[in-house]
Amino acid sequence: MVKKTDWSGILEHLERVAAKGKDMVWCVAGAGNGGISMAGHLGLLGFPVHIYNRTDEHLNAIRWYKGIEVEGAVSGFGPVRLATSRIGEAIAGADVIMIVTPSTAHYGLGTLMAPFLQDGQIVVLNPGRTGGALEFRAALDREGCTARVIIVEAQTFIYASRMISRNKGHIFRIKNGVPVSALPSFLTPAVLKVIDVAFPQFIAGSNVLATSLENIGAVFHPALTLLNAAWIESTGGDFEYYLQGISPSVARVLQAIDDERLALARALGIRTVSAREWLYLTYDSVGADLCSAIRATTSYAGIKAPKTINHRYIWEDVPMSLVPMASVAAMYGVETPAINLMIDLANLMHGVDYRANGRTVHTLGIEGLSVEELHRLVTEG
Repeated sequence: MVKKTDWSGILEHLERVAAKGKDMVWCVAGAGNGGISMAGHLGLLGFPVHIYNRTDEHLNAIRWYKGIEVEGAVSGFGPVRLATSRIGEAIAGADVIMIVTPSTAHYGLGTLMAPFLQDGQIVVLNPGRTGGALEFRAALDREGCTARVIIVEAQTFIYASRMISRNKGHIFRIKNGVPVSALPSFLTPAVLKVIDVAFPQFIAGSNVLATSLENIGAVFHPALTLLNAAWIESTGGDFEYYLQGISPSVARVLQAIDDERLALARALGIRTVSAREWLYLTYDSVGADLCSAIRATTSYAGIKAPKTINHRYIWEDVPMSLVPMASVAAMYGVETPAINLMIDLANLMHGVDYRANGRTVHTLGIEGLSVEELHRLVTEG
């Protein structure tokens, strides 16, 4: 049995937080490609911003300049009030905690944050990949955290962005609409009133099962990297990752993975969109098939391939996206041969057993749950 949380008073608390407007305090956890851009953007918008990073020396430039410069889709200087490697200090007084790290760090961050979290704080996983909110909840439970924390999972990262230096980020584009869902999902409308003060691009997802299964990175990243391994290793990634790395044959593999993702969604009673439809909704990309839709995505222009296959598109997306999809699918009797093939290829190329260290129904805390029980967990908490 999964314990049920008493959420009384939390809706009223979230109304008060939303009413703060620009006085709302944001903490960004992670000072890499995404975190630098998000913290700079939030500061530019006029919010008080904290930024946390595990490696303290990576924050020195932010502390020296007292902020972050952003360029591209938005440009300017965003002040940062606090830059620290002390997690308790970083999240103290924060209304919203935006986790912008590889999803491999989610469980560890949940463990670190557990003693310091307070009732009503919103923790957003940007993105959760597959099962992020469930894993984070399981981490808090295992640490004995009793704070009524609202864990929110984003379907994808809101920006296409890169870090230029330790205090400068380039935002190529802000996505049109990014579904998010709270755990439990009945809190999603109230959460959106808070986070949409800064990011109106966030829209309501139905629940965290839907945002997890709308994880398009699981479709694009591992297969595109693995199937271009020779090109990546011979050129150091000196080619257009999406626009040149895709071909009709490679796209057929991506399509098979996407078909299995959609089959799992149907088995769980989740309505979701195909990868091709996602490209249209996110980037206005039109194509008769997945290959042509990817090639029509102008926002992908200029994005180079990884310099090596030892990249988060493998070491993050395989254990945090493909492995949990395969694990959940196996529990409910859904066949995933293409997904399992990519996991096997990644294991061979990296010499790692990603099934052993990835998210599974056990680590997500849902082992043995029926579909009905799983839905009750994500909707009611």
